[in-house]
Amino acid sequence: MTQPARDLEPSRSARDLYGVELRRQRQLSGLSLDRLSDIVNYSKTHLHGVETGERLPLPPISEKLDAAFGTGALFQGLWGAVKREYSPRRFDHCLELEARAVRIQSFNASLVPGLLQTPAYMRALFLEGERGMTAQGIDGLVAARRSRQEILQRDGAPECWWILGEAALRQAVGGPVVMREQLAALLPLVNTRRTTIQIAPFALGACALTAGTLILLTLPDRSVTVYQEGGGYGEIFDDRKFVTRSVGDFDYMKACALSPRESAAWIEAALESYGPCESPGI
Repeated sequence: MTQPARDLEPSRSARDLYGVELRRQRQLSGLSLDRLSDIVNYSKTHLHGVETGERLPLPPISEKLDAAFGTGALFQGLWGAVKREYSPRRFDHCLELEARAVRIQSFNASLVPGLLQTPAYMRALFLEGERGMTAQGIDGLVAARRSRQEILQRDGAPECWWILGEAALRQAVGGPVVMREQLAALLPLVNTRRTTIQIAPFALGACALTAGTLILLTLPDRSVTVYQEGGGYGEIFDDRKFVTRSVGDFDYMKACALSPRESAAWIEAALESYGPCESPGI
């Protein structure tokens, strides 16, 4: 039997506001949780959890709710606010630009970038990086990061080019089970019409980008913005001199890194080094 909904406070968080609005729209439409579950193809348990603020709405439920209730982009807009509650403030502007970008290029020295992470890999990172956070908070961080990946599935998805340092393959985030699933998820994206992945091996030695993360975001007007992160800081740059230098550094890394075919072989070898194992839960 469904438990009574807890009292939500819309002024307290976007998460509570989302739950209140979901319950209100459902009641206005005269729908039970069972009926709404059938319409949007999400479980009654998940919908009840969202209504009570116990769970975050998993993408792409917001679009389905807007379609079911005829609310335009109401829930999609609320989801944007919820995501921001679970993203570092320094990353806010980067997320906004990422959602609009027609081309995304990034170098990540030691970790798989967020747009490519599996839920289990995300969770392992957050459990270590956000010690003391509640399980509900971790769920929120995972859901927010997963939602970013929607841009890869949409019509007119951006062209993406990722360069990963070899450490991203060797750093056993979450252990062998998680890493095996994560590396397997990279392989289909190594060389497609819109995605490229290259590996920068340790043998390259020092170079301008090996200290952290660099993201180049090209917008529809062809302007480029740079996001650079490392050691707990993150900063956006759009002045021409810095952008030109960053684009040059990235192009140089492209030339030095392994080809997509070679990179796929390295990913496969790293995957096998973790041994066969069952797929992890999320």
